[in-house]
Amino acid sequence: MSRLVVVSNRVAPIQEGEATAGGLAAGVLDALRQKGGLWFGWSGDVTEASAPKPHRTVGPITLFTIDLSRRDYDDFYRGFANGTLWPALHYQIGLGRFEWSEFEGYRRVNDLFAQALAPMVQPDDLIWAHDYHLLCFADSLRALGLTNRIGIFLHTPWPAPGVFMTVPSHADLVRSMCGYDLIGFQTEIDRTGFVDYLVRYANGERLGSGAVRVYDRVVKTGVYPIGVHVDEVRAQAETPINRRQATRMRAFLMERLILSVDRLDYSKGLRQRFAAFERFLADFPAQHGLVTFMQIAPPSRSDIETYQRIRRELEGEAGRINGRFAEVDWVPLRYLNRSFPRNVLMPLYAEAQACLVTPLRDGMNLVAKEYVAAQDPEDPGVLILSEFAGAARELDTALLVNPYDESGMAKAMDRALSMPAEERRERHQAMLQVMRENSLERWRDRFERDLRGG
Repeated sequence: MSRLVVVSNRVAPIQEGEATAGGLAAGVLDALRQKGGLWFGWSGDVTEASAPKPHRTVGPITLFTIDLSRRDYDDFYRGFANGTLWPALHYQIGLGRFEWSEFEGYRRVNDLFAQALAPMVQPDDLIWAHDYHLLCFADSLRALGLTNRIGIFLHTPWPAPGVFMTVPSHADLVRSMCGYDLIGFQTEIDRTGFVDYLVRYANGERLGSGAVRVYDRVVKTGVYPIGVHVDEVRAQAETPINRRQATRMRAFLMERLILSVDRLDYSKGLRQRFAAFERFLADFPAQHGLVTFMQIAPPSRSDIETYQRIRRELEGEAGRINGRFAEVDWVPLRYLNRSFPRNVLMPLYAEAQACLVTPLRDGMNLVAKEYVAAQDPEDPGVLILSEFAGAARELDTALLVNPYDESGMAKAMDRALSMPAEERRERHQAMLQVMRENSLERWRDRFERDLRGG
């Protein structure tokens, strides 16, 4: 069996015997541990010059990272990847910018990754790249003569052609992406947006089963909704020491907890969510003194001005809403701008009567799935989910809301807190069944099988 070579922007800081987080890290680490392989990506360090670090071995896995120079970091990461691609992929084109020099830096770093990795690749290795940082990576490897099977999975959404074409380098990007043999998406909507571009604007020919003939190659596309380890999440939520910690945290809150956990990002709809909670407090005064809304929002990309601005805005809004509605013995909104480990979050999910997951656009959103998995099946909470999250395609028995509709979200919060136990159980059971069918293991195995299948 050939090795699996995983390539991502960052490499998880794993240790032998250490538990891993959800999503990408957990999914690929299981495969690497079973079969052995290589994980390559940026070290996270910005140094004087871009250069590879020494390899490190953890069990059957070889970890190989590379430092980025300040110029490469600014052009590739802060610039094109997060200043241009991220807003476009999330339909936030008004927040994006474009500089050809930054796109050149993006291509330069994709080339740098390829040049560093290529000498370590064996002829029968299977190469699996991840996410929007590496759209040109397969093209860079092909230029070096590699003929391996290479696939990429997009954890982000993929927009409709008209949105993606607002990025001036869109044609170069898509041509480069077609160096991959398999391109995986979270939902059929995402896949359709990409294939429509190939057919309408790149003279592609649909061949059936997700394959397209384009640029003198056959590129296969597929839908692979990423999942979670359902039983593992529930076990973390129910571990006695974790439960005691969650119970202590709940002692300082009201009897009804609405919980949200998001990376601090404008795509997550946090400002709209705060406004909807304010509307909930105004429209449903009977809930005053009974409900706490806790928003956990760890900072991200804190050296980018857009993210600094949203942090300031949310801090101001939290203070204003509490100033308007708080009582001596009741603070309705608790805004925590820091991260918490999984042994704290999972039991907190289990404690919450409702979870607000209302991104303006999201590839999948694993918080939604982890919340469902953490719940007690006999007395589950209610998931309030944006219809623009990829997870809404699967978790359609959640309370689906439009994140731009303050009144609709406010009504959904009130409904969630008053929903009868039988209805809560029915909705939860339906979601849990889908999540078991589309587990993290199935996501990984289906993609790897299709990439190997040719």
